Amino acid sequence: MWLTLCIFLYVSFNCISAASDLRSGTCLLRGHFDLNGLYKDGDFILGGLFEVHFFTVFPELSFRTEPESPYCEIFNMEGFQHAQTMAFAIDEINKNPNLLPNITLGYHLYDNCVMLGMAFRAAISLASGTEESFSNLNCTGPPPMVGIVGDASSTPSIAISSVLGLFRVPIVSHYATCSCLSDRKKYPSFFRTIPSDAFQVRAMIQILIHFGWTWVGLLYSDDDYGVYAAQAFQQEMQLFGYCVAFSEILPHDNNLRDIQRIMGVIQSSTARVVIVFAPSSFFIPLMEEVVLQNMTGRQWIASEAWATSLESHTPRFLPFLRGTLGIAIRRGEIQRLHDFLLHVHPSSDPRNNMLRIFWENMFECSFETGAKETDGEQVKKVCTGQEDLIITNTPYTDVSGLRASYNVYKAVYALAHALHDLMQCEEGRGPFSGNRCADITNLKPWQLVHYLQKVNFTTGFGDHVSFDKNGDALAIYDVLNWQPNSDESIRIYTVGVVNEVTETGMVLTLDEDAIYWNFQTKKPPRSVCSESCPSGTRRATRKGFPVCCFDCLPCGEGEISNTTDAVECIVCPDEFWSNMDKDKCVPKDVEFLSYEDPLGISLTTASLLGACFCALVLVVFAHHRNTPIVRANNSELSFLLLVSLKLCFLCVLLFIGRPQLWTCQLRHAVFGISFVLCISSILVKTMVVIAVFKSSRPEGKGAMKWFGAAQQRCTVLVLTALQVVICAVWLSTASPTPHKNNQYIRSKIVYECAIGSVAGFSMLLGYIGLLAAVSFLLAFLARNLPDNFNEAKFITFSMLIFCAVWIAFVPAYVSSPGKYAVAVEIFAILASSFGLLVAIFAPKCYIILLHPERNTKNAIMGRETHKK
Repeated sequence: MWLTLCIFLYVSFNCISAASDLRSGTCLLRGHFDLNGLYKDGDFILGGLFEVHFFTVFPELSFRTEPESPYCEIFNMEGFQHAQTMAFAIDEINKNPNLLPNITLGYHLYDNCVMLGMAFRAAISLASGTEESFSNLNCTGPPPMVGIVGDASSTPSIAISSVLGLFRVPIVSHYATCSCLSDRKKYPSFFRTIPSDAFQVRAMIQILIHFGWTWVGLLYSDDDYGVYAAQAFQQEMQLFGYCVAFSEILPHDNNLRDIQRIMGVIQSSTARVVIVFAPSSFFIPLMEEVVLQNMTGRQWIASEAWATSLESHTPRFLPFLRGTLGIAIRRGEIQRLHDFLLHVHPSSDPRNNMLRIFWENMFECSFETGAKETDGEQVKKVCTGQEDLIITNTPYTDVSGLRASYNVYKAVYALAHALHDLMQCEEGRGPFSGNRCADITNLKPWQLVHYLQKVNFTTGFGDHVSFDKNGDALAIYDVLNWQPNSDESIRIYTVGVVNEVTETGMVLTLDEDAIYWNFQTKKPPRSVCSESCPSGTRRATRKGFPVCCFDCLPCGEGEISNTTDAVECIVCPDEFWSNMDKDKCVPKDVEFLSYEDPLGISLTTASLLGACFCALVLVVFAHHRNTPIVRANNSELSFLLLVSLKLCFLCVLLFIGRPQLWTCQLRHAVFGISFVLCISSILVKTMVVIAVFKSSRPEGKGAMKWFGAAQQRCTVLVLTALQVVICAVWLSTASPTPHKNNQYIRSKIVYECAIGSVAGFSMLLGYIGLLAAVSFLLAFLARNLPDNFNEAKFITFSMLIFCAVWIAFVPAYVSSPGKYAVAVEIFAILASSFGLLVAIFAPKCYIILLHPERNTKNAIMGRETHKK
């Protein structure tokens, strides 16, 4: 009850007080935050937010009294250098007659103490101003400040831009890199002179690609900077087919149990490269555990948040962090900055208390003379303000590697150039509605944002400064390498540059010879889940593992891969085949029965021997043409049979050698006609034997009258003419042609003659088979004739061989691949031809050459008489 009454009275009093203030026409400042700052008055004020202290200490909240203001601890010399760089840039601009002439810039710089709450307090103080009272209720005239440089961290920048962006207050950060700040819908007035994390991530990916590190670990801080950077990094890794072996969050509270767990993950992983997106305040506790457990053998990759951080350059970290590669913002040089920093002096103005705090920390003294402040057990000396900064050697006075300070310098000049362009506007040609210009006496923040978006200038160091449509600066990074010094300290060397090029994207230039590697081999480590698959193999992802973990399987027959880590093997074209290493397609071996082939030589030799035997028998028969055994049974048919057999032997030569159109057309035609001529001669000889036997009987004396020499020649001619017709029709309708066959043997091209028409080829063989069957049947029926006419027995035996060979030919031909099918056909031709030659002519040659006494008419007739 009493509590409710007190609240009611307090609110009523405030309302009455506010009403009285409004009636008086004056707004009074209800209170102000206790902030560390630097001030300088001017026509236009620029605000600044910097990390001058590392930690914020909040007092205990009792909820009974008004809480005390939080205070900051552990002075950051490097952060104070950033603040002084802004003061120097404004001083330099004020002295420049060509930039903002007749205008004096001032500044209000605050310490954010690396805490969101403090940064937000400072930003609100900048936006509302610090005047105790304000009587201009129409809000005309320039705003309390025209733009803010800062904040250095992403999380405060997000919060501040979310609020001040509603009023389009221009904010130019020098160190906030979160890619989320590129969202123009959420942060319409946010700019930065440092590239976004999206560019930083792509720059890191270029380093991984350069060294072939496809399997890496990822550590990131538990804040907006780390979370967004890790998310972008993992997305980019997936695009390039690379893998994150582990991903761990560095705890905000430095919990020892979490850090030890992360150490276990790092040690158990096979990844030798560890990426860290975190400020040094998150990373140092992990390094303390690394030192404690003596973990070596890791290649650390530093983000820009700690790549140049001096807090990590301690001797106890040297054995573990030397060789570290890092991405850092572009280093620059600022003329006369060093002299400016050395001529800073403390001020008695309470608004410039940041100078007093700096002086006390630099010289370890105190301006408080009434109290004895101690630092442990040692009593601090009293500061005089006359101490000499020249003799000091701290990060504050070190201007050899200006990175964040250089970005502060560019941010201040960007705001100054935007304000200068705004003031140069000619009335009637302005960019705003009605071609109006901004009113310098009543400047609106959004008007300055318009000019800031179009700012374009070059610094004295030669770097081009402009912003893209998202407010991001041009992406350019230095690649750093931490190398040991002789005094057991770490020195940072620039070993490369990464540029964002519009046409080709990120371009990495690296001096590998200048890189120090913290490994025994003094070479880059290997960090892959699986070694690259060589040419001739393909990658097969292991089930349940990332895509970087795979097995290498050899390409199949007829397939190749000519690159490393091929995902699929390439099938060779039809006329090509893979080599032994499966990395190149080579022309397939063309297979055909050639004259150089041992099999071809053997068959050619057999063919020529057969032709020679035929010629030899022909000579013998011609020499003994008047003897009874030659004249018996029509010697003309014997000569015709020998000629046809010779043609059968010689037609084999058409089957050997590289198939050509004319050989393909002739081989089967010559083969078919020769064999028909041969079989028809044998058929007629068989018919003559039967006719002679019948004419020897009384009832058949006139048989030979109807089957004389003319009829015999005519029969052979007609039978052969039928085969000629079959061949002519076949060749004219579907002629055999050379054909490259890939079906028999995939690794070879079988060069063969395609028969063209199966029906034509079947009729050719079928006709030969019909004549052979009729000849065999007639000879078989005449096998028991008297000895005088026993040639029928030899014909029967020859036909038996002929039919057996060609019956066996069919399955052997079908089952034989490639050139062996041709060899089977040749063998059948030779076997049947030799069978006919030997079976029919060998007995006669035996009598003619070895027993000429039996080659007489009396001997033949005598045998018959003896039997009678």
